[in-house]
Amino acid sequence: MTSAPPADIAVVPLATGFPAPDRLAWLALVEKTLKGAPLESLTRRTLEGLEILPLYEAAGGSFPAKPTPGWDLRAVVRAADPAGANADALADLAQGAQSLLVRIDPAGVDGLAVGSAEALARVLEGVLLEVAPVALDAGFLGAKAADWLGAAAKGAPAAQLAFHLDPVSAFAAAGESPGPIEAHLISAATVAARLAEPYPRASLFLASGRAAHEAGGGEALELALAAASALAYAKALARAGLPLADAFERIVLGLSVDADYFLGLAKLRAARRVWARLTEACGAPGPARIEARSSERMLTRADPWTNLIRLTASAFAGAAGGADAVVLGAFTDALGAPTAFARRQSRNIQLVLAEEAHVGRVIDPAGGSGYLETLTHEIARAAWSRFQAIEAAGGVARALESGQIADLAARSRAELAARLERREVKVLGVTDFPIEGGEAPELAAAAPHADEAPSPRLPGPDSRCPPLVPVRLEDLA
Repeated sequence: MTSAPPADIAVVPLATGFPAPDRLAWLALVEKTLKGAPLESLTRRTLEGLEILPLYEAAGGSFPAKPTPGWDLRAVVRAADPAGANADALADLAQGAQSLLVRIDPAGVDGLAVGSAEALARVLEGVLLEVAPVALDAGFLGAKAADWLGAAAKGAPAAQLAFHLDPVSAFAAAGESPGPIEAHLISAATVAARLAEPYPRASLFLASGRAAHEAGGGEALELALAAASALAYAKALARAGLPLADAFERIVLGLSVDADYFLGLAKLRAARRVWARLTEACGAPGPARIEARSSERMLTRADPWTNLIRLTASAFAGAAGGADAVVLGAFTDALGAPTAFARRQSRNIQLVLAEEAHVGRVIDPAGGSGYLETLTHEIARAAWSRFQAIEAAGGVARALESGQIADLAARSRAELAARLERREVKVLGVTDFPIEGGEAPELAAAAPHADEAPSPRLPGPDSRCPPLVPVRLEDLA
């Protein structure tokens, strides 16, 4: 993949003024306000060095945009015991959620402790899979969990399943794989190809860049990792027998959104540009599907009530940026398991944006904004360049093993830490307006539960890479 970015990833000309008859008078007022400092003194940069100017000219609408308004409100199910998880799932769906993301961890530490099809079926008892989509988050157990979910759907062709196979993210986060990472790609693609026919409405792989974001990486690196993962998954599915166009159609992009809603919004729009370029280059053009999850690195332990503000901003970024599904964590996630109250707040944030603010009634609300159009183009260009570098290194697995991706994430993380130290980036409740002895929110009582699960190990030597270790802004400050 070495072709140059196409015309639709061209930079919008940057403005030096304001498009009005009294531009000179307006600029004189600005100069007076800045006490003689040039307008360019207000220019800032993203973590990866992309310029953000203080003024932009109006711009035309962009392509491609999400074809339909609205988004899927997706709730996380992660209670360790199956009975509690089932109660949470049914409550979420009854109170506004439209779909579920089931996080699986047989040890019960960071997800649902299930290790068999029967256990997962108990969790989903009463959930109508033809109406409420169910997605998985199972790491290296993804292939086996996909079979469990397929069994729970009982062969119903109308079941709306998202198997979310994603061994690359599991490898990037852990720094190693139980057996060769290439074997995990083959195994996942084999299972996916087998499930594709009985479940024609199911998505198969999640091509996620979230590991780069959570490790401190910038927007371009996150998109590049997602695009490189998508290409690796599409190739694996093609080798397993799916036509390439069908393979891309069954892949969902997974991205993070944080409290900087302008950057998050532009990142999601840029993702559609990168996806369009990638699928066109592969001869299989088609629209992107995006699942946006709220950033974990932005959540704080200090004054956790301020996380509600950050979650609201990230939800707006996901919705206005054109995500097909938005997953919000709970405001207590940095402290422990969420209560019913915390889960309700996560749902209600999205419900207010959808039903009261009507954010979902407009297709691409950022279209025509000179600022957001330019930022979208700049992020897309930078992401495409980094994607090409990953492919030149031999693909996403090789780029992870060589440390190329970890090095880029480390650079952005160091820049982020420096900006926090200089107070250029502020964290409400931590660097600014901290509250001593504030009321602590209630956490869900720990319910230790574990289940035996089949080993995800595959034959052959383990693969290793420098891990993309998650960070929190609070800890960098």
